[in-house]
Amino acid sequence: MKKVCPTYLNFSKRLLGVFVFLFYGLAVFAQDARVTAKIDTSSIKIGEQITYSLAVEADSTRLIVFPEGETFSPLEVVESFNPDTTRVEDRFKLLKEYSLTQFDSGQYVIPQQKVIINDREFITDSLLIEVADVEVDTTRQKMYPIKPSVEVPKGFNIPAWIWWLLVILALAALVFYLFRRRKIKEAEKELPPYEQVMLELKELDHSPLLERREVKEYYSQLTFSIRKYLDREIYDRALESTTSELVAYLEMNKLAGKLKLNSKTLKNLKLILDRADLAKFANSRPDMITAKNDRAKIEHIVNDVKTSIPAPTQEELMKDEAYKEERLRKKKKRRVITAAVAACLIVIIGISTLIATKGFTYVKDSFLGHPTKELLESEWIRSEYGNPPVAVTTPQVLKRSEIDLPEEAEQMMLGSETFIYGSLISNFYATVTTVKMSQQTKFDLDKSVDGIYTMLEQQGARNIIMKDEEFSTASGVEGIRIFGTLEMENPVTGNAQVNEYEILNFAENNGFQQIMVIYNEGDTYAEEISGRIINSVEFNRED
Repeated sequence: MKKVCPTYLNFSKRLLGVFVFLFYGLAVFAQDARVTAKIDTSSIKIGEQITYSLAVEADSTRLIVFPEGETFSPLEVVESFNPDTTRVEDRFKLLKEYSLTQFDSGQYVIPQQKVIINDREFITDSLLIEVADVEVDTTRQKMYPIKPSVEVPKGFNIPAWIWWLLVILALAALVFYLFRRRKIKEAEKELPPYEQVMLELKELDHSPLLERREVKEYYSQLTFSIRKYLDREIYDRALESTTSELVAYLEMNKLAGKLKLNSKTLKNLKLILDRADLAKFANSRPDMITAKNDRAKIEHIVNDVKTSIPAPTQEELMKDEAYKEERLRKKKKRRVITAAVAACLIVIIGISTLIATKGFTYVKDSFLGHPTKELLESEWIRSEYGNPPVAVTTPQVLKRSEIDLPEEAEQMMLGSETFIYGSLISNFYATVTTVKMSQQTKFDLDKSVDGIYTMLEQQGARNIIMKDEEFSTASGVEGIRIFGTLEMENPVTGNAQVNEYEILNFAENNGFQQIMVIYNEGDTYAEEISGRIINSVEFNRED
């Protein structure tokens, strides 16, 4: 009997164990989860939908994440349905469906999709579908003429200058309100003449002016109180009169019997006013006792004046009422004038600020209006015009129009369409012209430049200056740009108006397309409109 080596026997057992483990692991892996993908059809027409299904078999404890979002591109996801779950013995089967579509004909590949089960990724196969054109039988399908253009109602836009005006008026109203409120508060704070002067005397008693040896200020306030009282009760010029003039007026009214003043009262008043004048203008410094005595005498003078004023007669009351009404009318007039002046100042300051920051032209155009500025600030519209179509963004919809073409040109083409905004004598003029050529005709774009000069002359242009250069749209469609200046005669005034113009010529999709813009020279708003229109031109190239 042949003897087997123990080392070889151990190695064989280990190798067999590894194979058994791998086989068992693969079996478990195979039973762990399965992912399959299918579609209900591989051929659809433009706009039709296909159903893409993902079937997953896995243990009930597994966490499954299905693909979402743009993972099906170039196809579009119309709808993503909720998963449908069924039980198969001790496992679950999940069915996730997507509705997909495509709006361009051709062959498309649905890319591989990734399904995540716990931390493991499963990748499906990619699937090929074909999207076919929808055939139209023109012998059976009735053809209808192109519908005329429809006027689109303009949305109401509030001009910017109205907002500025409202802000300025609001500021003016605020200033007037604050000014009037201050005046009303001052009027409400002022007491009747006697109560007011007594209040001021009490406030003077509690002031520290005498303790600080501010005698000049003390006498100024003391004499102002008595003068103000006399101004409101007896003599309306008491505040600005000199001491001698005020005393003379009081003595005259005493002699006339209008005031029953005591002679001692007039003497004390003159003495105090003279002492105050010396303190204010001659640097005289009365002592504190004298100042306090003068304060007490002023109170006696006020009381004496109050009792000496006779009761007004009915005629005097009527005159006083008329005087008050006249005074109130003058106050109202002054307030109105003050408010108007304040408003004018605010408007002038506001306009000056705008001119300094925005410039005079901007302010003038904003307040007085400018046709092309309003056109620039309107709601712009993007649309396709003609056949073959050209997409252009304009501030207003271009209206369909007719143009006369030479007979030889009409024989070369299958049809032409022209769309216009404005006129050649207006502030802004724009046209889009498309020509559909026959299959046998090859259009030479370079030769189109030669006919521009003649075309402009036929429309009334004179002194035409022309330049041309190559032009490319944002998507790379190449054409020719013709630009320069020309003069047009205004039929109303007879004067020549210098205009700038830009013309784009293209030969795309077996046709000819021309975009033309003409506007007044020096009009910055029209220049910006022209730039936006020219830079917005685009084409959908036919395959």
